[in-house]
Amino acid sequence: MTNTALREPAFPDAVITEAIRWTEDKGPLDDAQAMRTAASRSADAHARITARALQLGERIGLQPELARARQWGPWVLLGLVALVVVAGLTLAGNVVGGGDRHINVIVALVSLLGVHLLTLLLWLAGLWLPLGSFNTSSLGWIWLSLTARVAGGKRGQAPLLVRAATGLLTRARLLPWAFGLVSHGIWALSFAVVLAALLFALAFRSYTLSWETTILEPAFFVRAVHALGWAPAQLGFAVPDAATVLSATPAAAGQRAWALWLTGCIVVYGLLPRLALVLLSTVVWHRRRRALHPDWSEPYYRKLMARFAALAPPTIVDADPGRPQGAPPAGLAPSELRDALFVVGFELPSDTAWPPEGLPLAEVQRIDGSAPARRALLDQLAQVRPRAVLLVCHAASSPDRGTERFLREVLAHCGECRLWLTQAAKDATAPDMIQRWIDWLQGTGLQRVAATHGLEDALQQLGTTP
Repeated sequence: MTNTALREPAFPDAVITEAIRWTEDKGPLDDAQAMRTAASRSADAHARITARALQLGERIGLQPELARARQWGPWVLLGLVALVVVAGLTLAGNVVGGGDRHINVIVALVSLLGVHLLTLLLWLAGLWLPLGSFNTSSLGWIWLSLTARVAGGKRGQAPLLVRAATGLLTRARLLPWAFGLVSHGIWALSFAVVLAALLFALAFRSYTLSWETTILEPAFFVRAVHALGWAPAQLGFAVPDAATVLSATPAAAGQRAWALWLTGCIVVYGLLPRLALVLLSTVVWHRRRRALHPDWSEPYYRKLMARFAALAPPTIVDADPGRPQGAPPAGLAPSELRDALFVVGFELPSDTAWPPEGLPLAEVQRIDGSAPARRALLDQLAQVRPRAVLLVCHAASSPDRGTERFLREVLAHCGECRLWLTQAAKDATAPDMIQRWIDWLQGTGLQRVAATHGLEDALQQLGTTP
């Protein structure tokens, strides 16, 4: 198992994490205490986000409702199984319970397999077509919906938990398989009960099996019986011959062949496919269940990562010969970037003219360096993912630990970043000031950030023309 798999939350925790994301889609929650507590418990970003979500979930009652759902789930499933079994027994009774003990084998076969084949085709369609109605028509969806209603009532947050759970299953490509595991299991049990009741009746009572028609040719039934009986015949079930099919009153051997043909069709076309799909669904579940975690690349989670990074203790940036250089953040892949330019004035003196002249089309902002202003900018960068960021700083200022931390956070949300040091051209010591910034960038491991005192030079390095 990889380290990444070890860091991924368990499915219940992932459901709570996703539920909090959907909750905050309507408005952020007060999470100051949760952020601090989560940051102190782990250094891993994913674990921190999960810990924060679990604390907020306890506050709004998500965990107790999820616990009730997990407690009621087996009982609801048992009730649904009992209902399906009773329905199967009723159906079998309708087939063999007639007073004249006459069974129309074609009608019986359609009655026992018709709904099964329809729901099976819908489930198979749900594997290939992105249409939710195919999944919501299964017994698995009915079980999930009933469990949510019983556990949460009408005013609970069960719909939010259901949305989070189905979203995780969909992302892991497990939704039809999870619902199928429940649905196929119920169907297999139902067919087992129907077969037991049918074999018991056929073994200890005498029935007359035949077919009837008004408009179809007898030859049609001969072909249909032999076509449907081919697969059961491979398992040893008898198939009526043409004479038996065409006979109005088959002999005892013919009646036995009809009974075995009907039983074999139910086994081959009903029970065995459902058992095979139960096994297949179980295998797929075990292979894909490690993918049941939130999509950490979502802008929502990237914002949280940036906020946690802002809470990190400052790194010492003073000159220290024994201090190893930190590696700069790798930044975003080109496929994740948008063709946008951000020009940000960072801790500029109050008398600095803003915005500067000669800028191309860009998102222009000015922040005072406070934690709320930095967090707001980082949240916006995480949302936009710009190709380039031009950070405008005062050349006479001294770079410090806060500047390094902010630069690293900016680099994590863009393609490239450059420093434009203003007022350096008007100062006699401008070359020394620029060199001080360059030396500081080298010493802190941020050598990929180039510093210049000219706007045109900075824009050319970013591949942008004014």
